[in-house]
Amino acid sequence: MAAKLRKGDKVVVLAGKDKGKTGQIESVDPKSGKAVVGGINIAIRHTRQTQNSQGGRIAKAMPIDLSNLAIVDGKGKPTRVGFREEDGKKVRFAKTTGDAI
Repeated sequence: MAAKLRKGDKVVVLAGKDKGKTGQIESVDPKSGKAVVGGINIAIRHTRQTQNSQGGRIAKAMPIDLSNLAIVDGKGKPTRVGFREEDGKKVRFAKTTGDAI
């Protein structure tokens, strides 16, 4: 199945503790169906000091399920993603506006 959400897409969170927040996708794991969004679903990790890094409490963005994310269209509203063919290429488009993404 084609990827509806990809790295670099601007998304809004639909459910969970960060509902309503927007961010940009940093990475996607299609096998587990999760994505890491910058500034969303932050957890504190306690790390030990090493030669390479300072120890302490480090905030880290944790993966969030793809079903809890929606892409943001040109007007800033959450939308679903559809596929259509333009000039022989498969293109993603926003269902609300019909614009290509």
